Amino acid sequence: MNRMTNSLDFQAQALTLRAERQRIIAGNIANADTPGYVARDMDFASALREATGTQAAGSTMTGATATARGHIPIGTGSTSELGLKYAAPSQTSLDSNTVDMDRERASFVDNSVKYEATLRFINTDVRTMLDAMKSPSQG
Repeated sequence: MNRMTNSLDFQAQALTLRAERQRIIAGNIANADTPGYVARDMDFASALREATGTQAAGSTMTGATATARGHIPIGTGSTSELGLKYAAPSQTSLDSNTVDMDRERASFVDNSVKYEATLRFINTDVRTMLDAMKSPSQG
């Protein structure tokens, strides 16, 4: 049972972080014409390691506290704990906007596919658990 719970916890954290990344990318796309806007993105692998408590050796959570193992860290109230980084501009623009629509569209689609895959993993885990709970007379 612990293995199933751990798997569902991991997938739930991944789903939450994918949704947050989708929100960040959508914000970048919405501000594509805003002068001076600097595009942001999250380091998903790092954020997932922090959220699930499986940090790389030698790394620590600085300036953030977690309420329990598996919770997204809270700290200053900003999203910097999620590994948000500024996107490097692919080309300079007169209005100093760093949103590259091609990159943002590709990131949006990639994240959408991975979000859907995570949903399918959760669905499979739940279906497996429900099948295991059925009695032999139920089919």
